[in-house]
Amino acid sequence: MQSHEFQTGNIRAFECYREAWAMIRPQFGIILLIVVVGMLIGGAISLLLGPMMCGIFLVLFDVHEGREAKFARLSNGFQFFLPAFLLVLIIMLPVVVMFLIVYLPIIAMTLAGERMSEDQLWTFLITALIVESVFVVLMTCFHTLLLFSFPLIVDKKLGVIGAIRTSAKAVWANLGGVASLFGVGFLVSLGGLLIFCIGIYLVMPLILASTVVAYRKIFPGVLEESTIAAV
Repeated sequence: MQSHEFQTGNIRAFECYREAWAMIRPQFGIILLIVVVGMLIGGAISLLLGPMMCGIFLVLFDVHEGREAKFARLSNGFQFFLPAFLLVLIIMLPVVVMFLIVYLPIIAMTLAGERMSEDQLWTFLITALIVESVFVVLMTCFHTLLLFSFPLIVDKKLGVIGAIRTSAKAVWANLGGVASLFGVGFLVSLGGLLIFCIGIYLVMPLILASTVVAYRKIFPGVLEESTIAAV
């Protein structure tokens, strides 16, 4: 099977989550540590978010293939620094554009000392709400199409454009299964947020592991030997 080929019709959300939990449960402590550290580093230093995500997926691929989760594996994500960095940039760019279009004008007006009338304020708020709602829908669709981009960079050694294109094609061909996966993931995330808000960190390994399980149902295989040897 070549890197751009994929299978269809194999994603069943609840089955993916059951397999993901069975996969990470024996090593949950170390996997949780790796995910939390990787996310905290990526959150604190945006430049490193891409490599950290690649490192996390390398660990999860290892676990999926029956190998031990190793903390040092997280640093191997730097092998994919450029495509991972560019992917994060592409993901974040629409958010920046949204901020510039919706919020920058009002911030500029506030700093300039200009005041809106009540009618102008309500018009602005309603317009901003509509624009944000449309934006959220579009971004959800966009991020859904990118679901397998990081795994493809790690697993297939694709560049950022190839990873995005291949992910989008695979997601579109498995849209029903991927949508149900997102639905279950949303419920799991909501459950995590209800646990004093910090519970989201407890469920992130499960959500990411379910992505790996779903990915392997579409792109069967194992990591290339060169990547495995880099542990």
